[in-house]
Amino acid sequence: MGIMPKNLKALTAVRVLELEWETDHLARYPFRALRLACPCARCVHELTGSALLDPESVPADITIVDMQLVGNYAAKFLWSDGHDTGIYTWQRLLELCPCEACARKRAG
Repeated sequence: MGIMPKNLKALTAVRVLELEWETDHLARYPFRALRLACPCARCVHELTGSALLDPESVPADITIVDMQLVGNYAAKFLWSDGHDTGIYTWQRLLELCPCEACARKRAG
């Protein structure tokens, strides 16, 4: 099993998902960026991997209405735009981490 989160919180007042990893790494994902990164078949073409989601269709003030754990490997979100089909694996969330240290790792 890969890395697991210790804590997962939707901070609706600031529209950020806060995820604390087992390694004590704290990641803060802006809701809109996370919604735009939805991996479901309605948002990403299953064969080509190209984006199907029009970024203009995602409101700037989107929020997480509800969230559920999916087994021991992912989380699923109900968004204020009604979308709820994306399953975000822990691995995918780690890859999307917006912090400076993770961005440097991805860049080089």
